[in-house]
Amino acid sequence: MLAEIRSKSQITLPKEIVSSMGLSEGDKLEIFQKDGTIYMIPVTVYPKGYIDDLKAEVSQLKDRIRSGEQPVFDSIDALFEKLDGKDA
Repeated sequence: MLAEIRSKSQITLPKEIVSSMGLSEGDKLEIFQKDGTIYMIPVTVYPKGYIDDLKAEVSQLKDRIRSGEQPVFDSIDALFEKLDGKDA
């Protein structure tokens, strides 16, 4: 498929690519070049406050793990067994 560079360095992505990637208006793409190839990778951008909240929550969980308050599981199955009350 060909795309043409328009004024202001704009291009239109072919509809088939947009559809197959599940992209829609407003989605963000990381664009970079490496060794003469242009790459466009869909990304999700989160507000800084959201990321800060996640970091704080992870920090709290690490503290709880260190103190022994937070159980640690060897597998997802072990976690679900605990949640289902089958570990007794």
